[in-house]
Amino acid sequence: MGEIMDTSNEIFVKHPGKTIINYDNEKVVITRKGTLNFMTQGIKGSKTIPIKSITSIQLKKPGMTNGYIQFGVLGGNESNQGVLNATQDENTVMFSKKYYNEMTSLKENIEKIMFENNNKKSNSSESVADELLKLKQLLDSDVLSQEEFDQQKEKLLSN
Repeated sequence: MGEIMDTSNEIFVKHPGKTIINYDNEKVVITRKGTLNFMTQGIKGSKTIPIKSITSIQLKKPGMTNGYIQFGVLGGNESNQGVLNATQDENTVMFSKKYYNEMTSLKENIEKIMFENNNKKSNSSESVADELLKLKQLLDSDVLSQEEFDQQKEKLLSN
């Protein structure tokens, strides 16, 4: 299955290195091109980061040096040593001043997706708990047998 992503959720950073960032509700894809990226990152192709794996997003505003956006991931060891080390982190994208507003929007949009995904998870676990309570009430009032209760409980918990 090919990766077709909405180009409205695409940012093309041309400076300091050529990098394309695509994102949707499931993932962020970082694709690096050009000589500078080859020198700092080597040949790595596209990097896909599942949204559910992102634990933090750090945005450093450009000043005397380039800025960067860094995606912290579960089990990752992102650099917290500043711009120089961030250039070699595969979950970091460097950018010049003119891209700062786009990167701020990117950070906000991905954090919004993360928040919405977390809310969906908590709502679904609440509904499973509610269903279990209803089943227990049906069992207690002898509408369901113990066997029927166990079968329904198994179905709910396996989803």
